[in-house]
Amino acid sequence: MERASVERPPHNEGRDALLDATERVIAKHGFRGLTYRRVAAEAGLTHGLVTYHFGTLDAMVHAALERASRHAVEAARVDSDSGRLEDFAADLPGLAAEEPDAQAFQFELALEARRRPELRDDVRAQYDEFFAVTARALDRIGIEPDPMLARLVFAALDGIMLQQLIFEDEGRGEELVAELQRMLAALGAAGG
Repeated sequence: MERASVERPPHNEGRDALLDATERVIAKHGFRGLTYRRVAAEAGLTHGLVTYHFGTLDAMVHAALERASRHAVEAARVDSDSGRLEDFAADLPGLAAEEPDAQAFQFELALEARRRPELRDDVRAQYDEFFAVTARALDRIGIEPDPMLARLVFAALDGIMLQQLIFEDEGRGEELVAELQRMLAALGAAGG
């Protein structure tokens, strides 16, 4: 007797759809709203595929965190090849407008890592990458990339992103980035 084959998306497409859905579910409902069924429904797949691809919700969250970390660092839009101060983080407000769920997911992860120690190392590693990207960007625009300054500048950028998610005002985000650029220009002029 022949078994009917079950129509499944290719491995990576189904897996990627579930990871995208995980980000959206956590961004919209927080970790308390994360269930197999909700992720599957958001992805348009069966909830059995969640366990097929990941086994557990924790494994799915970890995979989503790893993928989101890579994407977030690549898409941070902090560094610019131009080396011009006016290009520093200029595209950051656009990122919040284009990918609000991805940005909210990052903040949800950071807060959840306070409650779940198994996430802390990964979230801290992601922030270390953000600090490194910020330090490289500062160096490229002619400001000494002191590690504490890089952390402080990234804290400002992180706050700008959070405020943009709260107020949903890209123009305000652009104004805040411009003010940060002015402060960095003054620091650079002062020999910092």
